[in-house]
Amino acid sequence: MQDDARYLKRKVTAGSLDVHPTEKALVVHYEVEASILAEGGGHMLGERKEGQKIIRVKSLSPSTDVGALAKKVVEECKLIPASRLPQVEQLLYYLQNRKSSPVEGKMEKKEKRPVKPRELTPFDGMELNEEASITRVDEYIELLYEGIPEKIRGSALILQLARNPDNLEELLHNEAALGALARVLREDWKQSVELATIIIYIFFCFSSFSQFHGVVSHYKIGALCMSVVEHELKRHDVWREELRKKNKAYILSSALLCSFDLTSAPENGSLRRDQDKAVRKYHGLLSKQEQLLRVSLYLLLNLAEDTRTELKMRNKNIVGLLVKVLERDDEELLVLVVSFLKKLSIFLENKNDMAEVDTVERLARLVPCDHDDLLNLTLRLLLNLSFDSGLRAKMVEVGLLPKLTALLGDENSRQVALRILYHISIDDRFKGMFVYTDCIPQLMQMLYEHGEEDTEAELLSICINLAANKRNAQLICEGNGLKMLMKRALKMKDCLLMKMIRNISQHDGATKPVFIDYVGDLAAEIRAEEEEEWVLECLGTLANLTIPDLDWELVLKEYNLVPYLKDRLKPASAEDDLILEVVIMIGTVSMDDACAAMLAKSGIIPALIELLNAQQEDDEFVCQIVYVFYQMVFHQATRDVIIKDTPFSVEAPAYLIDLMHDKNAEIRKVCDNTLDIIAEYDEEWGRKIQSEKFRFHNNQWLEMVESRQADESEPYLYDNDRTDLFYSADGITPADGSVSPDFFNDLQPQNGDMHQTGDGSDVFDQTSSSPGRPATAYGFRPDEQPFYQYS
Repeated sequence: MQDDARYLKRKVTAGSLDVHPTEKALVVHYEVEASILAEGGGHMLGERKEGQKIIRVKSLSPSTDVGALAKKVVEECKLIPASRLPQVEQLLYYLQNRKSSPVEGKMEKKEKRPVKPRELTPFDGMELNEEASITRVDEYIELLYEGIPEKIRGSALILQLARNPDNLEELLHNEAALGALARVLREDWKQSVELATIIIYIFFCFSSFSQFHGVVSHYKIGALCMSVVEHELKRHDVWREELRKKNKAYILSSALLCSFDLTSAPENGSLRRDQDKAVRKYHGLLSKQEQLLRVSLYLLLNLAEDTRTELKMRNKNIVGLLVKVLERDDEELLVLVVSFLKKLSIFLENKNDMAEVDTVERLARLVPCDHDDLLNLTLRLLLNLSFDSGLRAKMVEVGLLPKLTALLGDENSRQVALRILYHISIDDRFKGMFVYTDCIPQLMQMLYEHGEEDTEAELLSICINLAANKRNAQLICEGNGLKMLMKRALKMKDCLLMKMIRNISQHDGATKPVFIDYVGDLAAEIRAEEEEEWVLECLGTLANLTIPDLDWELVLKEYNLVPYLKDRLKPASAEDDLILEVVIMIGTVSMDDACAAMLAKSGIIPALIELLNAQQEDDEFVCQIVYVFYQMVFHQATRDVIIKDTPFSVEAPAYLIDLMHDKNAEIRKVCDNTLDIIAEYDEEWGRKIQSEKFRFHNNQWLEMVESRQADESEPYLYDNDRTDLFYSADGITPADGSVSPDFFNDLQPQNGDMHQTGDGSDVFDQTSSSPGRPATAYGFRPDEQPFYQYS
C-alpha cells in the first residue's frame, strides 16, 4: 500500500460558497484532482471531478450568535479556508433573516423523506477482536466444518467482510463460501441463535442491493427465514407460558409460607431469587431472539421489492407473522415490522389479511409513543388501512379517535392524523362521536391560525364532513365560529369554506336563525359575473334557510334575483348542480305567499315545465320541481296558475298524474300531496285524478274485464259451468261483458276503490272480507289480494 501511495497524488481545491435554496444550509463547491506519477515524479495520468458538500445549520435561529457559528463552521470544515470567514458569516446572517414562503414550507413537509428502518449494526456477541481479511476467506470456510463455536467464529469473520460493500462482488463469486454458509444455516439454525443471526446477517448484506437478490433466492434463504421467524414466535409463546406458570407458582408458594410459617423468610428469599433468575433468563433469551427476528425480517423486507417474491411470502402467512411480532416492545424491531406491514398494505389481499388478524388492535397501543419514527410509520400504516370502512370502524372501536385527535397538536404527526380523521369522518355513523373529543375546537383553532393563507384541503375536507352532523354544527357555531367562517369565506371566496357553511345551514334548531344576519351578504354573491362553483355554494346555503320570519320577497327584490333564477332554469344554461340548486331555492322562497305570487307572475312555471321535460330521467330534479308545484298550489294566490286559466293548467297536473306512480317513493309522496290539493279545489281535475288512481289500483281487475270484452268470439271466458266468476248477478258487468262509461264518472272523489249504489249497498261486497286491502289508492302492493276470489 505504501508503494501505491508513492505514485498517487490527490489535490482538493475549494470553490464557490453559497446558501442552500430551501434548507438552512451552506453549499461548498470543490474540485478533486487525482493524478498518477511516474517513478521519476513525472505526471502520467490525471482526472478532475467536481463535487459539493452541504453543511446544515439546523441550530440557526434569530437568537444565534452568527459570528461564533461561522467560526465553528470554518474550524470543522476543511474545505473552507480561514480567509473566507467573513463570507461564511455574511451567508449565515442571510440565512438567519431569510423568510421561507408558506408554499416552500408546505412542500418541505410533503417532500420529507419516508421513514425507513435503521441500518443494522453488529449485534451483541458478534464482535471479534481479530480483523478479517478477504485473502483468508478459505480459512474461514474451513471453520464452518467444525463445531458450533468455530462455526460462529468463522461466520462472524465472513460477516466483517460482507459488511463492506466492496467485498460483496468477490464473495459473490466464491460459491464454496456461500454454499457452506447456506448449508450451515439450513442444518444448525435451531442449535444456535447466534450462528443463525450471523449467517442471515451475511445474506442480508447481499439483499441490500437489488442486483444480488438472485444469489439470496438461489440458496432459498428467504424461505428459510420465514421458517426461522415462525419457529421463533412459537418458542416465544412457550417461554411466556413457562414464565407465567413459574410466576403463579411463586405467588402461591409465597402466600402459603406467609400463612403457615412466619419464620421461613430464608425460603421466601430463595423463591424470590429463583423467580428473578427466571425473569432474567427470559429477557436474555428474548434479546437474542429479537436480534434474529430483526435481521430475518429485514432480509425479507429487502426481497419483497419484487412483487412476485412478496406474493410467495403472503402465501406463507407473512402478514400473520408480522402482526404477531407487534406484541414486542423493542422499538427498532417494531419500526421494521410496521415498515413491512405498511409496504404490504398497499395491496388489497394483504389489507384483507390484516383485517382478519386484528392488526388495528395491535397498532392502537403504539399511538402515541415516544419513538418519533415508530409513531410516524404507525400512523401511515393506519392511513392505508383507513380506506377500508370495516377497519375504520375497528379504529373507532379500539379508541383511536381521541388518540388521533390529541396528535393534532403535534406538528410532526398532524398531517397524517388529520387524514385518518378525515377518512373516519366520511362515515355518518362516526360523525357524532367527534363531539366527545376536542377535535372540533382544535380544527377551528387551526382554521383561525391560517389567517388569509390558503387553507389545507385536508383540514377543510374534514370540517365539511363534520359540519353535516347537527351537534358538530352547533359546536362549530359556538362563540364567533360562524362569524369567523363567513367573514373568511366571503373575503377569500373560498368554495370549500362556503361548502362547510352550507352544511351547517341545513340543520334545524339553534344554528339556522344565526344565518339571518348573513342573508344579504350571501344574496349579493349570486350574480352571473361570479364563478359558478362559488355561486352554487352561496345559493345552496340560502336555499337551506327555511326560516319563517325571513322576508324572501324583500331579498329577491333588493338583490334582483328573479331574473337570475329564471335565466338559470333554462336547460344547459349552467352545470346541472347549479340548476338544481336554483330549483331548490325557488322551492324555499315559494313558502312565502307574496314571494310565490311574484315568481308565478314572472313566468317561472313554464320554465320549470320545460326543465322537467329535459330532466325527466333525473329523480332529484323531478322531486324538487314537483315540490315547487306543491308550494304553488298550496297558496291561494298561485293555485290558479297551476290548475286553471293558464296554458299551463293542462300540462302541470298532467305531469303530476304521470308521476303519481313513479318508482321513487319521495316523488310519489310529493306528487300525492300536490294532487290531493288540486283535487280538493278543482272538481274536474279531481275526477281525473281519482279515476287514474282507481285504474292503477284495480289494474288487474280492469285488465280481466277489458280482455273479455275484446274477445267477442267466445261467449264466456271460462267454462259454461263457471259463469259465477263474472259477478253478473250483482250488476257489476252485464252479460255481454261491456262496461258503462258512467261506471267511472260516479266514483267518489276521495276514494277510488269504493262506490255506493242507490240503496247504500257496496257493489264490491263480494270482496269486503278480502284481507290486506289498502285503505287508500295512494299505493299498490303486489302481494295484496285481487278484487275477485276463486271458489
